[in-house]
Amino acid sequence: MPPGTLALLILRVLRSGPLHGYAIAQRIRQLSDAVLEAEEGSLYPTLQRMLLEGWVTARPGLSDTGRRVRFYTLTPDGAKQLKRELAEYEQVSAAIQAILRTA
Repeated sequence: MPPGTLALLILRVLRSGPLHGYAIAQRIRQLSDAVLEAEEGSLYPTLQRMLLEGWVTARPGLSDTGRRVRFYTLTPDGAKQLKRELAEYEQVSAAIQAILRTA
């Protein structure tokens, strides 16, 4: 996964509704046709940072299999951050495309 994109992807996936960590990772994998993988070693630290930033909240719950999990929900600040990160990603992506077309 390209550096710096995990938070963006998590924010975007949570825009659809609350999910627990494993479900977030599965959704990213599913939506990317198994090209992108959110590994545990980066997913949970990123979620923790996002909690501290106030971009997501977490509440305890049970997964479909009955396991105790934390469900993460996008906050209004998280929605604002998603817009900022999407704009930055699109700008960087356009710049890279311009170089690839002309170099």
